[in-house]
Amino acid sequence: MADENQIEILKQGVNAWNEWRKANKSEEINLSKAELAGFDLMGANLRNADLEGADLEGADLEGAHLNGANLKDAKLGNANLKSANLGFRPANLGGQLNGANLEGANLWCANLEGANLWCVHLEGANLWCAHLNGANLGGANLWRANLEGANLWCANLGGANLGGANLEGAYLGSANLGSANLQSAKLKDAYLKGANLEGANLEGAK
Repeated sequence: MADENQIEILKQGVNAWNEWRKANKSEEINLSKAELAGFDLMGANLRNADLEGADLEGADLEGAHLNGANLKDAKLGNANLKSANLGFRPANLGGQLNGANLEGANLWCANLEGANLWCVHLEGANLWCAHLNGANLGGANLWRANLEGANLWCANLGGANLGGANLEGAYLGSANLGSANLQSAKLKDAYLKGANLEGANLEGAK
């Protein structure tokens, strides 16, 4: 369960929280199962925080630092994660992200295995080498997203917008790309064996 003292500091606002973290760099952050729905966490330092099972539904996490955070089973539906940093020391994002805004987010090597990303906004997001095997990206907006080297084995991308996306070297074996928009997408060295491309728009893809 979450550390109640840390919850109280977080309730004082992001500035107070970030200052406390600067002064307590060795403190382990335990926000597991915390009720943070709708919280303003814009720019918050949540590096390496344990947020497993936390309720972050509709929270504003724009520009937040979530490198190495544990977000397993966290509720992130409709959360704003625009330009959030979840890469480098990749976050575990195996929770509910349906409807979340991840536009321009850094998800370099992030673990999104089996995550629910239905209709998520990922325009221009960096998903280089991200683990998306078995993830549900149906209807997601991945316009010009970087998915180079990403693992999308058995992922659902049905109806997703992948226009101009970089899928070079991506593993798309047995993935569902039915009715997806792949116009002008980069598919060089992408592995597509067993993938469903029925009704997909491949105009200008190369």
